[in-house]
Amino acid sequence: MTNEPVKRSRRIAPKNKYLISSYLCQVFDTMRDGLYITDRKGETLTVNEMYENLTGLKAEDIVGKYVKDLVESGVFDLALNSKVVQTKKSATAVQMTSKGRKVVLMAHPIFDYDEDVELVVTFVRDIALISQLKEQVVAQKQLIDKYKQEIKQHNESLFQPMSPIMVDLYEQLRRVAKTDASILLLGETGVGKGVLAHEVHEQSSRKGQPFFKVDCTSIPENLIESELFGYAPGAFSGADSRGKPGMFEVADKGTLFLDEIGELPLSMQSKLLRVLQNSEIQRVGATKARTIDVRIIAATNRDLEEEVRQGRFRSDLFYRLHVAVMRTPPLRERGEDIHAMLHFFRKQFNAKYKRNLKLSAKAEEAMLNYRWDGNIREMENLMHSLAVTTHDERVELRHLPVRMLNGSTLHGEPGRIGFDFEHAEGKDLKTIMAEIEAKYLQHAIERYGSTTRAAEKLNVNRTTIFRKLKKAGIDSEDMPG
Repeated sequence: MTNEPVKRSRRIAPKNKYLISSYLCQVFDTMRDGLYITDRKGETLTVNEMYENLTGLKAEDIVGKYVKDLVESGVFDLALNSKVVQTKKSATAVQMTSKGRKVVLMAHPIFDYDEDVELVVTFVRDIALISQLKEQVVAQKQLIDKYKQEIKQHNESLFQPMSPIMVDLYEQLRRVAKTDASILLLGETGVGKGVLAHEVHEQSSRKGQPFFKVDCTSIPENLIESELFGYAPGAFSGADSRGKPGMFEVADKGTLFLDEIGELPLSMQSKLLRVLQNSEIQRVGATKARTIDVRIIAATNRDLEEEVRQGRFRSDLFYRLHVAVMRTPPLRERGEDIHAMLHFFRKQFNAKYKRNLKLSAKAEEAMLNYRWDGNIREMENLMHSLAVTTHDERVELRHLPVRMLNGSTLHGEPGRIGFDFEHAEGKDLKTIMAEIEAKYLQHAIERYGSTTRAAEKLNVNRTTIFRKLKKAGIDSEDMPG
């Protein structure tokens, strides 16, 4: 025999024992779980109101009766009393009542001074509610996993910009990120607007809060509103009976990245404008609006001003978004970043596929001179393809796509760098070669982002480049004087 029951009795001040026992049934009725108490013989001592609500059974029909008799008469299909008394351990089961209600039983023994079971206390819960809670947990886990994946992709996508134009862009981005202004990112497809959106979030006061991306091109037009704003229970046929939050609610207190916003239909543009103006959203089928706190970052590869003129994009939404506008230049204008990104993706896919793939000098030169019209996405896909299809440890010219070999701009014929041979008639060879050389140098400066970088690549002095350009009547932006 132990003193445990004595210790437990001391939890109630002696003078208050009668007070508590007098109101015990009312105390039971405050519980959110159903409660069913029996003695060791299985006689029903009491049930609370929640038990009646969950099972559809009334207290007057079961109190004072034995659970064995209730089972035999079909009031419910099973009871845990005898099992708990025999094993002296808690037990769990699913019970079906005569009212067609399915509930979960969790029965626990209460011991006397001799460590025999004196009472069996059974907590009763709605199995449908438990299923809903499980579904909610799964849904939340999916959101967390999605968020973690977004963070992982963000971390994997980071590389240090080297070109002056991108260094300046990142400095501007960090300044704007510290505000809470909406941001509009412009640029061709694949230039890395998503990476910049992540960087804004990470540099802002919302870091650590949700960041979600919505690809406006991937959602069917008839589902865009419910995806963005959510819907109320029973809003439409096939809708979840519990309703569903939209991306704005999920991203509350965080950042929502609307990629390819130029693809939004006009009807949705007006609703997005209301969100930006009032910081409120209204679920489909709901009667009340909800206040949200979300920072909007939008991106597009379209000319929104032209879209406004054509009547395909609302002018009021355009001006609302046109607060902090940043243009991400195409990869062909960021020569110094190409080399860094090539090796970034090479290392990334080497790690992923446990390779030690390297680039030969000629293959790297061809890649550096390629236009990359598909920008970073094209480069990433190419390096991914090389990592999984190339059996050799070194990428050679033969492994590269034909378009890359034929599209070289620095190693192609002179006409590809802008020299007009039709107007060369009457000029001597020395003049023609000087003009070709000057055009080549001008293109190299554009390709590598600066005269200094071009000079390093071509192994000449900066002053030599300036002198040759000046002689040909071509001015460079960073030419002294």
